[in-house]
Amino acid sequence: MDAHEVMASESAQTLARALASLVSSEEASALLLDLCTPREIEDLSQRLEVARLLDAGEPYLSVQQKTGASSTTVSRVSKCLNGSVGGYRSVLDHLRP
Repeated sequence: MDAHEVMASESAQTLARALASLVSSEEASALLLDLCTPREIEDLSQRLEVARLLDAGEPYLSVQQKTGASSTTVSRVSKCLNGSVGGYRSVLDHLRP
């Protein structure tokens, strides 16, 4: 099953609605702590930081060194950052001051 098929499921859509309903970083933190393991939170955080650095124009090697992410992770995040779905791009736009 690919990612789009997973997201089409009723449970994944419920998760998406739950995320969209959060109104504060405190609520988001509480959900992440309940939903994810510490390692999963670290992995998700690292990917978002990779996306932020790539979006700022940092070269792949610099991003790897700053985040500790593997070349595979940096490449995958770059592909998503520049892909048609737009999740990283949307979040980064929301996070900009």
